[in-house]
Amino acid sequence: MTFFRSIRSIGAVTGLILFAGSAVASPGHGSSIGEAGDPAKVDRIIEVSMSEMKYEPATISVSEGETIKFVVRNDGKLVHEFNLGTKETWGGHKSEMQKMMTSGMMTMNKLDHAKMMQGGMMHNDPNAALLEPGQSAELVWTFTEATEMGFACNVPGHLEGGMVGDIEFSGH
Repeated sequence: MTFFRSIRSIGAVTGLILFAGSAVASPGHGSSIGEAGDPAKVDRIIEVSMSEMKYEPATISVSEGETIKFVVRNDGKLVHEFNLGTKETWGGHKSEMQKMMTSGMMTMNKLDHAKMMQGGMMHNDPNAALLEPGQSAELVWTFTEATEMGFACNVPGHLEGGMVGDIEFSGH
């Protein structure tokens, strides 16, 4: 069982409680997880669907050095995020996402881009997409080295509710 699957199992009940009443999450930055890729040098395109507390696919296999274009769709009824990162980067993102929720920059189903811009929290990082229901986005990412990482939704309560996926490196 991978670390990220353990989060899913352990956090399911806790996440549902948090989801019902509060919110917690910050952007996943970090060079150890890779870097923004060149759209002209994409090796593969992977479509990712987000819905309530799940991703499809839940596990994505990549190779070291591979550049992937992720086409991410929010097929759910709530705001969701696709954030490439680690448990550490997601943990560092919690206070920012909580602030966004409590200050009205986002609700469970809507983003207020004017408030996000005013607060300096536009969420335009190359490793993440924060989407309202029905929206889609593209991310191009190069996996520069094999490392333990995944993708998660940092909307308060969602990661804790099990909305996390695994990145597996081929041959590792």
